[in-house]
Amino acid sequence: MARGINKVILVGNLGQDPETRYMPSGGAVTNVTIATSETWKDKQSGQPQERTEWHRVVFFNRLAEIAGEYLKKGSKVYVEGSLRTRKWQNKEGVDQYTTEIVAAEMQMLDGRGGSGGGASSGDDGYGQQQAPQAAAPRRAPPPQQQNRAPAPAPAQNPPAGFDDFDDDIPF
Repeated sequence: MARGINKVILVGNLGQDPETRYMPSGGAVTNVTIATSETWKDKQSGQPQERTEWHRVVFFNRLAEIAGEYLKKGSKVYVEGSLRTRKWQNKEGVDQYTTEIVAAEMQMLDGRGGSGGGASSGDDGYGQQQAPQAAAPRRAPPPQQQNRAPAPAPAQNPPAGFDDFDDDIPF
C-alpha cells in the first residue's frame, strides 16, 4: 500500500530573477518565486476576477545551476517537485517555518532565447536519489516485402509524463 503522494506541478511565471548560492559542499541552491493565476467571471456582478498565488521554489545541484543561468524575471516555466516544510531560526532566535517546493524537474516554456529544453535532477537536495526518467523506446516499423502491401505502423502511444508537452498545451 502506498504511504502517500507528495507531488506538485506548477506552470507559471517567475516573479523575480533567480537567486543562486553555493553550499559548503559546492552544490548550488537556486531560489525562485513563481506566480500562478486563475481567472473567472463573478456570478453576481459578471465582472472578471483574478487570483494570483505565489510559490517558493528551490532547485538543488545541477538543476539549480541551469535555473540560475537560463531563467529570469517573467520567464514562463513548468516545475514538478514536492512540498517541504523546513524549520529555521530568525535573528531573534525564534523558530520559523517555511513551506516550499523542492523542484525535481523543470521545463522552460518561453520560446525566446532557446529551444525550451528541460532538465531534471537525480538528487532531491536532501540526499535521496530518485530514479532517472526514461522515455519508452520507439519501435521501428516492420520491414516491407515487395509482394505485399505495406502494413500500417503500430500505434505509438507517447510515454507517460510531459517530455514534450509545451507543444500540446495552449498558454
